[in-house]
Amino acid sequence: MTEQDEQDGRGRQERADAVDREMAARLLPDAVVRALGHWWKVNASAYADGTPGAHTIRYTPGRWTQITPWPKVLAPTSAGGDAAVSRAEVTSAVADALRREASREALVATYVWGKGKRGTPGGSGPATLHKILAFDGLDSALATAVTALREHGAPQAYAALQGQVPGLGPSFFTKFLYFTGTAVQPAQGPRPLILDRVLSRRLRWMAAAVGRESGHDADGSVAAWAWSDGNWSPHRYGVYLSFMHAAADQLAADEGWPSGAAPDLLECALFTTSWETSI
Repeated sequence: MTEQDEQDGRGRQERADAVDREMAARLLPDAVVRALGHWWKVNASAYADGTPGAHTIRYTPGRWTQITPWPKVLAPTSAGGDAAVSRAEVTSAVADALRREASREALVATYVWGKGKRGTPGGSGPATLHKILAFDGLDSALATAVTALREHGAPQAYAALQGQVPGLGPSFFTKFLYFTGTAVQPAQGPRPLILDRVLSRRLRWMAAAVGRESGHDADGSVAAWAWSDGNWSPHRYGVYLSFMHAAADQLAADEGWPSGAAPDLLECALFTTSWETSI
């Protein structure tokens, strides 16, 4: 890397930091607040407790026959047709698995929930998970991440898993961290949340709008770099968590959102609703 490349990289990071500060000050724009208010009106009965525990994913057990260990919370792989599992059920299963130091079982539960109906026999879901489970360093990587969460915090747990297990990228290992964080209290900072391509694109839209309005990112290039489609840095994950927890507090003061709603309800809502006309 040349000196010019390093200077360009520092300049881009400084602009990204400036946009991050603006986003932290402004939080959710009016268009997003309105969209989330509408989402709540439609989904209030399902999430009346202010959490996304009822958020249910459908999957096809028979497509995962090669996967072991298979959590009891999931329907037997011999079962025909589709089945469903909720966040609350996966949360309970992961907590039980971690008490038994069965981190692989916890990972399978979160992975299948995250993949849902997209998992096809021999396809990217079951085949990738099979390769992940075959990796010799998996148990050590998962244990290190759980320890990092317990002794340090969510960004450190993220860093402990990033690039450590072939095939296990942040879109899925943040699901493991999210459910783990319901059983393991981070030593400091906010609890982990899921970050995937859909959520990153939601943040990219907001960052691009703030960048244009503030003059820190007139063409949206910094937003596109910071909120890319994957391989986010531990720093970016920390920025995401801080923003989401603060935005949840912002929404709690809004009449169209449940008081005291958990940050993961916001994550669920952002994933399942859209307001963008362009990115």
